[in-house]
Amino acid sequence: MMKVAIIGATGFVGSALLKEAVTRDHEITALVSNPSKVPTSDKVTASQVDVLVQDSLTDKLKGHDAVISAFSGHAQTDVLGYYVTGIQSIISAAKAAGVPRLLVVGGAGGLEVAPGVELIDTPQFPVEWKGTAEGARQALNLLRKEQELDWTVLAPSAYLEPGERTGTFRLGTDQLLADESGKSHISLADYAVAMIDELEQPAHSRSRFTVGY
Repeated sequence: MMKVAIIGATGFVGSALLKEAVTRDHEITALVSNPSKVPTSDKVTASQVDVLVQDSLTDKLKGHDAVISAFSGHAQTDVLGYYVTGIQSIISAAKAAGVPRLLVVGGAGGLEVAPGVELIDTPQFPVEWKGTAEGARQALNLLRKEQELDWTVLAPSAYLEPGERTGTFRLGTDQLLADESGKSHISLADYAVAMIDELEQPAHSRSRFTVGY
């Protein structure tokens, strides 16, 4: 059992991570903007936090074995600016709190679809996801320059959608994964399995990896 802080634990991805972590008996601090949305569990402590207030975030991260960031800027007008500022705050707070590991929900946009060509830079990439994808790409670049923190980024496949927990998937590094029919997809539940597997048995220290069928 580990003591884990999940930032954004009631969001699209965060809620799946929370559910998986709880089923594996970890002790979770759910750091969210609205604690009333956190499902009640004897393994979960809900705590209100504004990621941009770094001192407060640092205090709440102290004493944890790891932090998982499912922070996102989807609801903001300036998705990219808000996300990058937030991830900078999370990195700084994790270091100041002395947390051993930071795991981050990445984006598929920064994965390669051909040598030197990232998904976000292809013509078919949806405009409405550009801000989020660019934020994830910049966050990865920030982490790659990080000298102190032990970090890991898990990028999903192109389609990350609700679906069953099969526990059967493939892992990759910097290239977008696709199945036999050419579809790049992973269920939220299986994405969460891959992330909590990495939490429990670190195999991608200071690097990005990806998961898909």
